[in-house]
Amino acid sequence: MKFDAVYYEPAIFDYPLGRQLREEYRDLPWIPIESHNSIREMQEKPNDQFGHMKRNLIAGIRKTHKYVENHKVSDYLVPYTSSGCTAMCLYCYLVCNYNKCAYLRLFVNREQMLDRIIKKGKNSGTPLTFEIGSNSDLVLENTITGNLLYTIPRFAEEGEGKLTFPTKFHMVEPLLDLDHRGKVIFRMSVNPQPIIQKIELGTSGLKQRIEAVNHMCEAGYPCGLLIAPVILVEGWKEMYTGLLEELRDGLSDKMKSQMFLEIILMTYSYVHRAINSEAFPNAPDLYDREQMTGRGRGRYCYRAESREEAQLYLRQEIGRVLGNVPILYIS
Repeated sequence: MKFDAVYYEPAIFDYPLGRQLREEYRDLPWIPIESHNSIREMQEKPNDQFGHMKRNLIAGIRKTHKYVENHKVSDYLVPYTSSGCTAMCLYCYLVCNYNKCAYLRLFVNREQMLDRIIKKGKNSGTPLTFEIGSNSDLVLENTITGNLLYTIPRFAEEGEGKLTFPTKFHMVEPLLDLDHRGKVIFRMSVNPQPIIQKIELGTSGLKQRIEAVNHMCEAGYPCGLLIAPVILVEGWKEMYTGLLEELRDGLSDKMKSQMFLEIILMTYSYVHRAINSEAFPNAPDLYDREQMTGRGRGRYCYRAESREEAQLYLRQEIGRVLGNVPILYIS
């Protein structure tokens, strides 16, 4: 990854990862900050600088460790080693939380965070699954920090239950030979290639993603796919049928025999519209007045009739193209 500068909390050098980052990016400007949550220089930049802001790396210490109950593929959403991303998906839900400051933040106190996960798993009466990638893309982050190389073997040896994370990136080769003991559920997010190319800016292509999940499956990781987010643009039915056909033809037999699906329809917001119109003036406008309705706090979702049509179509096409693959949920 190429960055323009590193903004850092000075206390990061009390941690091994902080010192590692200092050495690896020693040729960049290092700018001290009081808190990764409040960088006035960034907050005051106009929306059209959104893409340029993502060329800065923010390093700090995660101070809040609130676990949020989840009832989909995991039991808890867990704050972990990063938030934000260098990619620029036009619908990114992190923009709702961080506005234009949805750049990549690294948290160097990984030992502390994993200690808490392991402790909670051991104190639970039943096996738990912890989602550690809900705030960032850990495969992308791993290319900078190596955090998955630390996390996966240690959890395999000491942890109870499972970890899981999704990704839109293909750089999984460093993970293939790790001792994971089947305790890490790998989930690849997929979309039709035209949507990846025009809307999921800066992410891996569909063929790369398919190859990556095949490799992870072959390495023994439990694997699933997220079709997410489903975006009801013109021609969406043909595009998503094409996606399913590419999955049928490209996924390995082993992957198809053991995978599961998650399907999430897109949620959009006023904040996205404001940033995208200035930062990406030539990008497609994802707001559809006819199909969308308000969902509180400036957010939009597809109207009930559009959602029902999409859910019915996707279930039918998945059954026709992929067969009896489990669909954990459609939301």
